[in-house]
Amino acid sequence: MKVKYIGTLLLAVLTFFGCDDNTGTLGIDMLPGSDGISAHTTTFEVETKSVPAGAVYAKTSTGYVGKFTDPDPNGFGDYEASFLTQLNCTDNFTFPKLYQYDEKTKTGSGIMAGDSVVSTQLVIYYSSWFGDSLNACRMSVYELNGDKELTKGDAYYTNINPENYYDKYSPKLLGRKAYSAYDTSVPDSVRNATDASGNKTFYPNITFPQSKEFGNRILELNRAFERKENDFFANAENFIKNVFKGVYIKTDYGDGTILYIDRVDLQMQFRFHYVNDTTGVKLKKKNSDEDSLYYSMNTVFASTKEVIQANQFQNSELLQKKIDEKGYTYIKSPAGIFTQATMPYDDIYKELSQDTLNAVKLTFTNYNQEDKYKFNMSAPNDVLLIRKQDLKTFFEENKVVDNVTSFTVTHNNVATNQYTFRNIARLVTTCINEKQAAKKKAKEEAGTAWDEAAWEEKWKSDEATKDWDKVLLIPVNVIYDNTSQNKNITGIQNDLQPGYAKLKGGPEGESLKLEVTYTRFNK
Repeated sequence: MKVKYIGTLLLAVLTFFGCDDNTGTLGIDMLPGSDGISAHTTTFEVETKSVPAGAVYAKTSTGYVGKFTDPDPNGFGDYEASFLTQLNCTDNFTFPKLYQYDEKTKTGSGIMAGDSVVSTQLVIYYSSWFGDSLNACRMSVYELNGDKELTKGDAYYTNINPENYYDKYSPKLLGRKAYSAYDTSVPDSVRNATDASGNKTFYPNITFPQSKEFGNRILELNRAFERKENDFFANAENFIKNVFKGVYIKTDYGDGTILYIDRVDLQMQFRFHYVNDTTGVKLKKKNSDEDSLYYSMNTVFASTKEVIQANQFQNSELLQKKIDEKGYTYIKSPAGIFTQATMPYDDIYKELSQDTLNAVKLTFTNYNQEDKYKFNMSAPNDVLLIRKQDLKTFFEENKVVDNVTSFTVTHNNVATNQYTFRNIARLVTTCINEKQAAKKKAKEEAGTAWDEAAWEEKWKSDEATKDWDKVLLIPVNVIYDNTSQNKNITGIQNDLQPGYAKLKGGPEGESLKLEVTYTRFNK
C-alpha cells in the first residue's frame, strides 16, 4: 500500500482537514472502534542554507538605475542597477505630412510647416524610488550601437552585459546629467497641479536634449519609407534593426538612490499650421496676414511592453560573505540570496508510508530587523516556495503557483514575523511518489541485478534528480487581478526592489521543523 496509499487518500482527507482548521476528528466516532481512524502530528527536521541567487529572470516593464550601499558596515555591501531598453515603433508609422497648397483647387493638405524637426529630446519618466530622495547623482545615456542584437533569448536575465550591445571603446553618449530623485527646482504649483479630472499633471523625469541632426536623420529615413525606398518603419523590429537600436542607461556618480523607471520616450517637436478643417487652407492670425503657427512636442517612440527592456544588477563581493555565514540564512533581493531547504522526504516515507498525510506545515521565522539607519531594507512582503529543479521554467514560462510544487505566502510581520506555508502536503506526496515510481521502474528493468544502494547513490548524484528534495525560498512580486473579488494571481516575478530577511536555521543553526499531520487506522 505504501506511497500509493498516501496519494490515493490524499485528496479526500485534504478536504477533511484543509477546509476548516476546527474540524478535528469529525466523523471518526461513527466508525467501529476497531476500524477507527486516529489523527496524529509529528515533526521532521529540515536543513537550510543560504545560496546565491545568481542571475534571475527579470522580464519587467520597470527599469532600475542607481547604486545603493548597505549602511550597515557588516551588511550586504553595495549593488548597482542599470538597464537597456528598445523603443517601440507602431506598424507603418509616418510623421505628419508637409503642408502643400494647390492653387487650382484652392485646398491644402498636410500640416507641417517646414520639413524638419525643431527639437528632439529623450525623456526618462519615473514615479518612485528607493533611498535618499535628495542624494546627488549623475546619469549617462548611451545609444546602443554594437554589432550584437538585443534579443529575448539573453535579455531577461540580470547578468546581461551591456558592453555586448554598445561599443565600449567608442560609445555614443546621448547625454549626461546630474539629478536627484526629488527635484527641488520644481515649484509646488507645478508639482501639485492637476487636470480637470483631478489627476496630477506633473510626472518626475530626467530630460536629455538631442541635436536637430539626430531628429532629422530619423525624419529623413521616415520620408524615404513613405516613398517606399525602405521598410524601416514597417514594424518595431525593422525600426530597431535599422533606425534606432535603443539606449543603455546607468548612473556613474552617486550612491544611495535607486530610481524605478516607468518609461523612456523619444520626443520630437515640430512646427505646424492651423488649417481649416474643411478645405485644409492655412488659417491667419487675427488682425494679421501672417500664418497662424504653433509648436508641438510629441512622443514619437517609447519603451513599451512590446519591446525588450533588460535590467542588470551587480552585487559586491560582500554578498558571498553573507551567504557563507553560519547559524541562520538569508533571502535578499534583487538578484541576491535565496534560502535553500532540504526536505526530509525519505524520512517521511520510511515512517509514514502506511499512513495518510493530511497537512504539512513549514515555517520560516525571521529575526527582528532594527531600523538603525535612515534608509533600511525591509523584509520582502511575498515569497515563493518552489522546487529547485522548477525554478528556471517557472519564471521563463510566466507560471503562477499550482499549490502542488509551488506556493506563495505573505510575510506576517505583525503577529509572528514569519513566512508560514500551512499545507504543502501535495508537494511532499508528489515528490515521494516521483521517487518511488522511478525506483520501481529501475527495479523492474534490473531484475535480479537490482542493487538498491547503488541506485540510491545514483539518484542523489544524477544531474536530473540530485535536487529532488530541494526547495527554494525566493522574494517575489505577486501580481493580482484587482477586478476580481477573489484577487486571483495573474503573475509572479522576481522581486527587483531592495529587501532582505535574516531567517532562523542554516548550517550550525537550529533545524527548521516540518510539522506533519497524518491519519492512521487503529489496529
